[in-house]
Formats: sequence, structure tokens, C-alpha cells
Amino acid sequence: MATVDTVWRATDTNPGAIDAALRAALSEVHRENAGYAPARVLNLVCIVDRQYSGEIANRLRNVGRYHPSRTIVCSVDPRRTTLDAVATIAAPSEVRQGDIGLLRETVVVECGERHLEHLDRIVDPLVVTDLLTCVWAPHGHADGVDSLLDLAQVALLDSVDEPEPGDAIRRARQLSDRVYVVDLAWLRSTPWRERIAATFDPPVVRPELRTISAVTVRHHPDSACAALLLAGWMASRLDWRVGPLVEHRGGVLEGSLHARRQDVKLRLEPDPQLQVRGLAGLTLATASGRSYSLDRGPGGLHAHFENARGDRRDWTILGASRGEAGILGEGIRQALLRDPTYAPALARAAELMA
Repeated sequence: MATVDTVWRATDTNPGAIDAALRAALSEVHRENAGYAPARVLNLVCIVDRQYSGEIANRLRNVGRYHPSRTIVCSVDPRRTTLDAVATIAAPSEVRQGDIGLLRETVVVECGERHLEHLDRIVDPLVVTDLLTCVWAPHGHADGVDSLLDLAQVALLDSVDEPEPGDAIRRARQLSDRVYVVDLAWLRSTPWRERIAATFDPPVVRPELRTISAVTVRHHPDSACAALLLAGWMASRLDWRVGPLVEHRGGVLEGSLHARRQDVKLRLEPDPQLQVRGLAGLTLATASGRSYSLDRGPGGLHAHFENARGDRRDWTILGASRGEAGILGEGIRQALLRDPTYAPALARAAELMA
């Protein structure tokens, strides 16, 4: 849909002036057409490096219908000492009689590293009150995020951005003590978790859950955290006792989990052939000789089953991946929801990395 943008710019400005300009621009747009109304669902505060702000803008542009109501981008330039700002109100070019045209607002504040420690003083006047506020810092800037935790209710993060999975899990747990956490690494595993649950959903198969004896998770070399979260999810849902994993050559993590009837061998192994972040494959083996495998492939997840009698089946689960734009859009949507399974999975993943 075509849009008409109302733009305001200022150099060496302050949060009060930006807020006043936004209010005036909204009033002006509404006077032009009474059918225009500002969207009022979610504030999204993005803290980004200035040199990569275009990349983040493109990612946000592709989230589709899950676009936040007001987006506040804090573009960080280490050398900057003053604030510059650009405020944009995007309105549909046409609104039919009796229809409502939703306005979406974007504020870009160019700031310096010296502003991050007290970023809340800049952002507070700019968020829409009485709405959930979600903070996202894809380039780090933990000090900026921490300064906003009294203002925000949700933190959006991607655990695979951290070089060390142990650091990523500790950071996620630290944030979850203050706000609700939406982890993109967790959301990428949704199709995998859904298929595991669906596999054991039929009553005739469900007892096999108690006989799982081995779990192997294959992942992108930089996505060990995603594999840990999946293993933590299984351990929390099946009440397995866990202990620290041992790292072997090639980044392989191995260890034993303890179910009620037997131990479960866990192996997390990098797959250097995988070109995108996330999981590459999963294999579950049971004491009865059954084996279930899921592997990423063209068109979806490729599933494989075999049992002790030699029976084999292969099929493809179509459309399992949503792509990175879809993952970010789902992350914004999840800011309005609550997933009760993430926190227990995160706690078990922390035990695996203790």
C-alpha cells in the first residue's frame, strides 16, 4: 500500500522538542483527514550502530503486519556529543469514507556512546504511554538496554549473536529477572519443537517419550545456543535431570541427562555445511530401537523414521521455515504474548553450561 510521509528534522535537539514535534505532526495529519488514527499497540526501541542502521531499517521494513506502532531508533555514533533527530509519520495515501487509516511513527535519534548510560532520559518522553515497550539492541550496547529496563516491559534479543553460548544464556537469564524476554534463537526452533511434540502426540506413541535414550542436535557453528535451548526444552518438559556438558574437539558438546528409567545421551554438534543460523537437524533414539530424525532441506524439514524391525519411512514437512524477516516479525508479535515454556528451557540450558 502506498504511503504519504510527514517528516520533521532537527539538529542539536532534545527529547522534549522531538515529543512536541510528533504531537504537532499527528494533529496536523488528523486535521487533513479525520480517518487517520495512530496505531496504538507497541513501542519498539532499537539501539543500533549508526553504520548498520540501514540494515536494521530493512529488516524492520520486511516484518509486514507485525510492524510496531511507534519505532524509536537510537543510532549510536561513538564520536557524537549532541542529539539529531528525524521523525516520520507514515499514512496510507488513500482512506475511504468510513475507514480508518493507521499511522505508524518512526523516530530516529542520532546519539553518542556517552548517552547510553542514561538513555532512559532520552527515550522516556518519546514512547507512547500505556503501551508495552520492547527494547532491542542487535549490535550489543548492553549498557543502553540496562538503562531502559525500568521503562520497558519486554527485551527482544537473539542469543546466537553472542560469541559464547554460556554468555548468551547468562545474559538472557539476567534480563528475564527484570523483563519478559523474547529470544529470536528460541523462535527459530519453533517448527522443530512443534514437530517433536506432534510426533509423540498420538496416544499409541506417547509412551515412547519415557524410553528416549539419545538426543543428537545438529546446528550452525555459531548457533550452539539454539541447540542448548532445544535440549533445555526437552529436559524441562520431560523432567530430565541435567548436568554440565563436556566440550570436545570441533565444538561438540556431550553429556548424560537422567530420566526416570534410564540415562539419555545428549550430543550437540556443529554442522559446517549449514549456511543460515539455527538448527540443522535432530535425531531421537529410543530404547525400543526406534529412531526419529528431522533435517533442514529444500522446501521444509525432511523427516525420517525407522524401527528395530527395519521399517523405514521418509517424508517432507513443507513450509517449516519463515525466514529471518518472518522471525523478527514473530518476535515483535511475541512481545504481546507470553510463552510459559521459554523460562524453564532457559534454566535447563544454563545447567547444561554450568
